[in-house]
Amino acid sequence: MKNENLLILKKWIDSFNSKNLDELLALYNDHATHFSPKLKARQPETKGWIKGKTQLRDWWKDAFERLPELHYEVNYSIADDNHVFVEYTRSVPGEDDLIVGEVLFLENGLIVKSKVFHS
Repeated sequence: MKNENLLILKKWIDSFNSKNLDELLALYNDHATHFSPKLKARQPETKGWIKGKTQLRDWWKDAFERLPELHYEVNYSIADDNHVFVEYTRSVPGEDDLIVGEVLFLENGLIVKSKVFHS
């Protein structure tokens, strides 16, 4: 199971880096929740949380359009049967690189919750 979860992470990173929204959303449960400090800053009314594929699609579509050169590089990852922790470097030209920690919570081979950590 741990290796399968690391495969999900690889697909997740590849989907972000190729800006393939449909592939990315296919990794998520229909009712998945997501927390991000960037979401909290850009859309304070959400308090950083969104739920469901429609809100996930809207959030990431906006990010991909605003940041066409957004790129994630994995620094470290580890998985157990129900979680993946990944540390990655978020790179956008014209911005300082950002070290990000993210936990993917998994059930039945799909992400049901994701939570981003960074300063």
